[in-house]
Amino acid sequence: MGRLVILSGPSCAGKSPLHAALRKFHPDLAGPLRTIVLYNSRAPRPGEADGADYHFRPRAEIERLRESEGFIVMDVRGDVQALELAAVERLLAAGDAFFEGNPFVGSRLLQAPLPEGAARLSVFLAPLSRLEIIELRAPERRVDLEVFVTDVMRRKLLRRTRRQKGILSLKDLEEVERRASSAYAELKLAPGFDFVLPNHDGEDSENWDAFYYPLADARRTLAAFVNILQGRTPQAAERWEEGLLP
Repeated sequence: MGRLVILSGPSCAGKSPLHAALRKFHPDLAGPLRTIVLYNSRAPRPGEADGADYHFRPRAEIERLRESEGFIVMDVRGDVQALELAAVERLLAAGDAFFEGNPFVGSRLLQAPLPEGAARLSVFLAPLSRLEIIELRAPERRVDLEVFVTDVMRRKLLRRTRRQKGILSLKDLEEVERRASSAYAELKLAPGFDFVLPNHDGEDSENWDAFYYPLADARRTLAAFVNILQGRTPQAAERWEEGLLP
């Protein structure tokens, strides 16, 4: 029986480039990780494939899955997503199962029943470190932490979306705002994960692939994730306590 590896974090925290870098530079570790494919009510984006990125289905069809004990159905940033428990069990029977995505689903996977003998390993990718949060919370700074986090992620998401699409539509801007506004609530879920990796080089950063090798925080984050997958605890890894974010 394999292990369930969960990689979560707010949108644009760097999950996708981290997974891509793992596949590129550490195929021995990435190869055994078989990706969990969720059901999603939204339409596919350019480049996405049904059955590979998500099982794209009408919202009403996914809503009906709430009646089945074999599915966990969640409302995620305006979409409805569903996790098939039997699919996770099939992956674990064959080896390691891998989820890379938002913390709402990641947190449900932390609680999902697993077959006997299966292990669970969870990593949360955060745009801020624990020390930065503690410093920002100091009364003399007078920082509204939720507003601050939202602005950090808004800027990251805008940079990423501009790089992908150039001129942004109203729909693009609304999606950016929805994801940025969700980030603070998602960060509050980090204490439930085994490890938190602070990573300032999100998906908006060229440090992942512009120079072939990851640089700066992207490099450190990749090295830390590799160590965790190998059963070691890297210095860069943190554990966040409940109440760190009020």
